[in-house]
Amino acid sequence: MESHPSSWVAGAALALAVSFAVAPAGPVVAGTLVTQWNDVLMESVRRSKIGPPMVARAIGEVHTCGFDAWAMYDDVAVSTRFGGTLRRPPAERTLANKQKAFSYAEYRALLDLFPGQAGYIRDQMIAFGYDPDDASSDPTTPQGIGNLCANAVTSFREHDGSNQLGDLHAGPYSDYTGYVPVNTPDQINDPNRWQPLRFSDGLGGFVVPGYVGPHWGNVIPFALTSSSQFRPGPPASYPSGRYKSQAEHVLHLNAHLDDREKVIAEYWADGPRSELPPGHWTLFAEVVSDRDHHTFDQDVELFFIVGNAVFDAGVAVWEAKRFYDSERPITAIRFLEAGKTIHAYVPFEGRRKIRGEDWLPYQPATFITPPFPEYPSGHSAFSAAGAEILKRFTGSDYFGGSVTVAAGSSKAEPGFAPKQPVTLSWTTFSEAADEAGMSRRLGGIHFEQGDLDSRRLGRQVGAAVWDKAMTYIQGTAGQPSVARRAQPDAPLPVAATSTEFAIRSIAPNPSRSDVHIDFALPRGGRARVGVFDVQGREVARIADRTFDAGIHRVTWSRSAGRVRAGMYFVRVEALEQHRVKRVAIVN
Repeated sequence: MESHPSSWVAGAALALAVSFAVAPAGPVVAGTLVTQWNDVLMESVRRSKIGPPMVARAIGEVHTCGFDAWAMYDDVAVSTRFGGTLRRPPAERTLANKQKAFSYAEYRALLDLFPGQAGYIRDQMIAFGYDPDDASSDPTTPQGIGNLCANAVTSFREHDGSNQLGDLHAGPYSDYTGYVPVNTPDQINDPNRWQPLRFSDGLGGFVVPGYVGPHWGNVIPFALTSSSQFRPGPPASYPSGRYKSQAEHVLHLNAHLDDREKVIAEYWADGPRSELPPGHWTLFAEVVSDRDHHTFDQDVELFFIVGNAVFDAGVAVWEAKRFYDSERPITAIRFLEAGKTIHAYVPFEGRRKIRGEDWLPYQPATFITPPFPEYPSGHSAFSAAGAEILKRFTGSDYFGGSVTVAAGSSKAEPGFAPKQPVTLSWTTFSEAADEAGMSRRLGGIHFEQGDLDSRRLGRQVGAAVWDKAMTYIQGTAGQPSVARRAQPDAPLPVAATSTEFAIRSIAPNPSRSDVHIDFALPRGGRARVGVFDVQGREVARIADRTFDAGIHRVTWSRSAGRVRAGMYFVRVEALEQHRVKRVAIVN
């Protein structure tokens, strides 16, 4: 449900997000059905009132529902709730059936999460050519598979600690842990703790938003063993020198803002009525999908992993935010500089002297600082986790994205900044993620430590989610994970147990060198092993001969023929069946 009592959208008449218009390397196409459903999800988010961790959870949940339904028509993948028990026979594993099952699953998930947008979501289902009233639970039909998978995931998530239904405390997603802030909008009782703020509602009045998600560390994550698994910190505390120096650093950045830095601060803000930071990275995933001409199957996997990466990042960050309950820069600076004259950037006026207790970050007056503690940064973790997944999925950190922001389009200084169009560009996913983290320092929202520590946290979360997602994609979830991803250049051991027909492991993956492929045959016979690119062209024939029953290793020798960096598929054909796994090549 999308309402939230703490008014994440206070002052939402002035949205913070700059229009998203990344230029991919090649011509933009309509996209796969996966990216089209992601657009429906993002529009539902923009129309809603939920905060960042709730948005991240919605992304993970919707795309998990879609993945689970799709997995029932895949040769290998298993769903997160049913495993492979509902898998359909080979003759039914058509693209049309996959798309239909996927669509019904995502449709049902969206209705569950955004009931206030039911009319819009229903219209999109019709536009995609499906009957929104078909509630079949027949597991022999794609719509039945989709509905069953969505119901299994949403039923589980409705009781995952998020309080989505408001059954733990009145109001969807409301706090049920009894959090009470130490400070008030008018009184700093502890300069190390979070302070609620009073600011304009854009209509002549004032609002004091409550803490968004103090209970979020109780939410069951996708891959993390606990919400505190990668908890960083602690942050600097008063009266240490670090506490004072980090405040001075934010003051210095603010006082010397130029047009490019203002654009960076606003482009990445992703505030109310936008897709918010987690959604921003699904839009980057859409760009990658177009750029690399993804198939439907590839996008099902990509959005499943990206969605759960931002979901777990939100759980991890919000657990740490509650644990430390740390002050925002506005609280620290006003506390330290009260009664003093300081230099600051004043919108429409530039750098000038003001009273320390009057300092404001570079944000619109209707949303001067997000309503939750500073440490660690959500932007930094969401972005680092998203970048980590995109890098691993594509086999390269290369991005090549850019956005041009029009002159005068600032929300903080409309008609005034920037003076000229400003183009932001990112060669790599990591550059984009780092800039997203830096943007919060430029905007006066975060300290340096909150940014940098959270970048590390996001990468750790991304790696954990990748590994967990691979167990579902590769069909090993719930089994000893012999096919779990290895670190680059670290070959996986050959297991000596089960001889079910399967590709047991591909290592190293990603690879800069020779690739070792382990596969198992339950009985002897002819097997053909090949490598195919994303267009389905065979780029290497590794083996085509008779093998005995058991586990075998063949090697794709990279020296035999150079191939471009990117995503490839290893296909093993034997016993009138085939198995496929992905391998990323980096040069």
